[in-house]
Amino acid sequence: MLKKIYPYYLANKAIYANEDLKVYDKYTGDLATSVAMADASVIDQAITASVAATEPMRKMAAYERQEVLEHCVKRFRERFDELAEALCVEAGKPIKDAQGEVTRLIDTFRIAAEEATRINGEVIPMDISPRAKGYSGMTKRVPIGPCSFISPFNFPLNLAAHKVAPAIAAGCPFVLKPASLTPVGAIIIGEVLAETNLPEGAFSVLPCRRNGADLFTEDERLKLLSFTGSPDVGWALKAKAGKKPVVLELGGNAACVVDQDADIDDAVTRIVFGAFYQSGQSCIGVQRIYLHEKIYAEGKEKLVRATQALTMGDPKDPETFIGPMISEKEASRLDAWVKEAVDAGATMLCGGTRDGAMMEATLLEGVSEKQNIREEEAFGPVAIIDSFSDFNTVLDHINNSKFGLQVGIFTRDLYKAQKAWDTLDVGGVVIGDVPSWRVDHMPYGGIKDSGLGREGIRYAIEDMTELRLMVIRTTESDR
Repeated sequence: MLKKIYPYYLANKAIYANEDLKVYDKYTGDLATSVAMADASVIDQAITASVAATEPMRKMAAYERQEVLEHCVKRFRERFDELAEALCVEAGKPIKDAQGEVTRLIDTFRIAAEEATRINGEVIPMDISPRAKGYSGMTKRVPIGPCSFISPFNFPLNLAAHKVAPAIAAGCPFVLKPASLTPVGAIIIGEVLAETNLPEGAFSVLPCRRNGADLFTEDERLKLLSFTGSPDVGWALKAKAGKKPVVLELGGNAACVVDQDADIDDAVTRIVFGAFYQSGQSCIGVQRIYLHEKIYAEGKEKLVRATQALTMGDPKDPETFIGPMISEKEASRLDAWVKEAVDAGATMLCGGTRDGAMMEATLLEGVSEKQNIREEEAFGPVAIIDSFSDFNTVLDHINNSKFGLQVGIFTRDLYKAQKAWDTLDVGGVVIGDVPSWRVDHMPYGGIKDSGLGREGIRYAIEDMTELRLMVIRTTESDR
């Protein structure tokens, strides 16, 4: 069971300041818990504390940072069921998906613990010409300083972890704003961090209203902003961030191609998972499905049958695959997009029914260009099917999007796989699986409206550190 109230964390300490943020069970609509909310003065205090913690964090030995992360891994394992239940309630995530996210939370901190002792530099030969004879150079990576993190509602544990864990590994203090709809997971991460010997001010976890969070973006004392969320919000924050580097993990309308030589049954199984797991609320969820014309009829029939077989209902039931969307507002928005597409000539193959925040898994065919459900990010349990005849042409269709996150290609042709990797304007190409596949140490991120930079622990550490060069001149007498 969730606690009745949760604090925020200011400079490593739990503060039960108020009970202003109400968190609701996304399936029943009942009040689940209350969380303390931070105002602008508290955020300012947190940033001040993070600045004070900059040197103590920088001076922590690599093994000390590793021990903090290992403690988190141990405690997350011990609190596995509690974390999964909290996620199921506050996010409406089916319990099996919630358990999977807790497993990934543990993986992410475990990987960060490993990387904490592998933040290396290099020796650079300088004697490339006579004038540089006697010079040598070497680099090391140093923490960038206090970081600002804003995490989303759809993976409230693991996407917060992808910011928090590398920051600790790198030696950066941070302030974290979790999503107001799903703050509890981040608060539990704060509880566990508070058990460690991190320097005072090393972390703050501060739920707050969006209109009160300007300091997370604009304060010049913060040396990096990492945001995961919607493109409109992300690009607006970047415009306000000033001189600090910005990492953006934004949206997508991910495509998946099934070529004529693919194992259709395997592809259908994976696509149905990729399109509809956690009610499609993933920026790499399968939204655009391209089936080769020679397998189109068979593939469509099997996709519809598999989609109709999905169980929708209470996310606490282990048999449930489709739970509620994050809010009735979001479900209503997606429902309107589906109706617009049908009114414009699309065919509803299955699904299409909404009850409050519950939206049936839906497949559409014949969706015309410029429809929201094709051009924008659905972020819900809806996907569209198209046929193709020419592989190069379908790659062009996929590139004809403002997004560029990941693409899945089901083919046994090595040359087509290479062609897709060379041609597609995306951050990642997944061969033999859906674009929704991600493991937590790989470089992950997109281009175009899908964002800037890469997550994945080692790659996030690069953003959270700066190269520092030392050049040594050796004179003739010293040689």
